[in-house]
Amino acid sequence: MVDKVFDRSNAMYVKTVLQKGRGVFANIPFKVGDLIDRAPTWGFDSATANLLDRTGVFEYYFVRHRRLEGDLHAGYVVFGLISMVNHSSNPNAQIVWTDELSGAWVSIVAIRDIEVDEEITHRYANIAAYPHSINFIE
Repeated sequence: MVDKVFDRSNAMYVKTVLQKGRGVFANIPFKVGDLIDRAPTWGFDSATANLLDRTGVFEYYFVRHRRLEGDLHAGYVVFGLISMVNHSSNPNAQIVWTDELSGAWVSIVAIRDIEVDEEITHRYANIAAYPHSINFIE
């Protein structure tokens, strides 16, 4: 069995982390300000969010911390490894949103240096929406 699955650029890999599930790890060093990954998204409304909240997709979709005026999307499915980056109260990366004619895109950018084989983490914007039964492991 393969314990690491690499992305196309070989900059990151996914592996299982005890008590967390899957996590994303650096395969190359990243410096503060480096773009780690960028992915397209699919936005959905509140009615769809209510449906997704009852599925496993809830743990993988994103909400925007600062929504644009007139943005009717309740959340976004991210098509890329960013969707598997785990939460940390002391993250080493942050999410950056970009709105383009092709839709919303999300990037993850290093906010401190990240070493090879270090887990890439960010602070979830919707942590209060998770059930109390979910215990976030640092």
